Amino acid sequence: MNILIVFVILCNMASYGHSAPILEYSGEAGQLVDDPEFNLSVENSQSLIKKVLDAIPETHASCIHSETLILNSSSENRKLQYLAINLGIPSAPTLKALTDNFTLETCLSRMSEGLQVHQDLLRAVVQRLANTESITALLTDVRDLRVQINRMLKAVQVAESPVAVQPTATSLGSRLTGDYEVQVATHLTLVQLQSFGQDIVRSLRNIAQANGERD
Repeated sequence: MNILIVFVILCNMASYGHSAPILEYSGEAGQLVDDPEFNLSVENSQSLIKKVLDAIPETHASCIHSETLILNSSSENRKLQYLAINLGIPSAPTLKALTDNFTLETCLSRMSEGLQVHQDLLRAVVQRLANTESITALLTDVRDLRVQINRMLKAVQVAESPVAVQPTATSLGSRLTGDYEVQVATHLTLVQLQSFGQDIVRSLRNIAQANGERD
């Protein structure tokens, strides 16, 4: 009789465990993050990255006066990659779909790192541009987006082994010796930010869907 009672209790516990909502997965350790602000930060980030992407064409038009520097011309932009190397423009980190090997923590860390890269690049070129209003506004939105990403990163980091976001350094400012270099650097920064921003959109959608599946 006692064995039967124990069996019933164990079954009830198992049923209760499966019915409880599973919160955000925070990395390889399998830690669950009970943070009501996390989903709000996801939504805020989605709004901000949309704002960033919507602003890039207008910012490009206001800052770039060379007719050969076209925002959405992949063939022309590939030809300019050697200039990106010469100017010391770092590549954006690679973002992937969430897996056991590419965890939420890693994904958010790379988002933060990439946004910091573009903050630094925008700060370097804005000092050399005549028309700075639109690019200053864009810089503010990129900064605000990184704040949201860092909030999520802090919520999911495993306390014992946090993924450190490496500080970035760019020598771009010292290489902007003329108007052409400024134009090319601004163009390449906006092109890369647009591509990285599109990757962020996909990653945030992936995170939102993963959270929804675990609710």
